[in-house]
Order: sequence, then structure tokens, then C-alpha cells
Amino acid sequence: MAEFPGEMRYAESHEWARVEDDGTVTVGISDHAQDALGDVVYVELPELDMDVVAAGEAGVVESVKAASDIFAPVSGKVIAINNALEEAPEIVNESPYTKGWFFKLQPTDKNDLDNLLDADAYQAFCEAESD
Repeated sequence: MAEFPGEMRYAESHEWARVEDDGTVTVGISDHAQDALGDVVYVELPELDMDVVAAGEAGVVESVKAASDIFAPVSGKVIAINNALEEAPEIVNESPYTKGWFFKLQPTDKNDLDNLLDADAYQAFCEAESD
């Protein structure tokens, strides 16, 4: 059963966004997404200092089943990437909300978060999508 942590905001493209205490936003893919993908074998992350726009492409995640684009849930500048995923992409499957994060952003417009789903709405979206 997929997890839907309440402190996250979710995009319909299955990325999550968590606002950190310093105002930055950490981004990854949801438990539902990693489960649907299957075993993750490769992650292409954005470059540091890259500017991304909400709903714009920011990377790629590949599994044994498929390759999927990673979209930025909010606009901003990439300030950190999870280099551990280059050597061990399976971390995304093992720990999608903690160790398996993809990148961190300094958001340019916090209002972008208002366009994302809360945990309950995202869970309902996932359930409707799989019907």
C-alpha cells in the first residue's frame, strides 16, 4: 500500500515537494510513482544552479519497465542534487520520501505550492487513476 505523507504537496505528475525550515523545497517522486515504475535503475538529475519552471522537465528516472520525465513541482533554482542516486538509484524504491529525494530548489514563487495537491487529494487522484 502506497504511503502519502501529509507534510508533502504532490503534483499530478507524481512528484512531491516538501518545504524545509529554511524555505527551500526538496523534490522527489512519490511512493505510488516508484511502485508503478518498478525497480529504478538510473536517475538523471538536473544540474546545480539550473533554473526550472513549475511543471517543466527537470530530469529523468528509468526503471526496468520504463523511463519517465521528472517535472519540477515549483519554479526555482536547483541548489542541491542527491548524488547518492547516481551510484545507487534503487534508493528511490527503498526510501522515496527521505533518502531517495532528487533535488532541492530555492523557489522563486512560493505560490506555486498552492497549485499542488495535499496528501488526501493526491491519494484520491492516484486511486481514481488506477480505476
